[in-house]
Amino acid sequence: MKNLMLAAATITVMAIPASAQPLPQQGGEAIYNGICQDCHMQDGRGGTGAGNYPALTRNPKLAEPGYPVAVVVHGQKAMPPFGASLNDQQIADVVNYVRTHFGNSYRDRVTPADVKAAR
Repeated sequence: MKNLMLAAATITVMAIPASAQPLPQQGGEAIYNGICQDCHMQDGRGGTGAGNYPALTRNPKLAEPGYPVAVVVHGQKAMPPFGASLNDQQIADVVNYVRTHFGNSYRDRVTPADVKAAR
């Protein structure tokens, strides 16, 4: 059942084209809950099934703030790009949320200007 749910989530996320309408969620937690948790799970532990979705829990790759910004903006492997669907503030909010939750304690904040520079 878990694999079926992950497959459905993958299809849903992969169906979002890069030119999609802006997503309405505001705030890092709401954005994560609305578009990230289907693959990365509610608790950030990641999952496998139709793809391999890395854990965000205690993830050392999140230490460098530019890395998650680039992944959210441009996509990577099975993760589609959200640069056209999320504005600079939304991307900064969700990256900051992930970097300060799920056992992560990276406190240097990402700003909308950082996101704009990564586009």
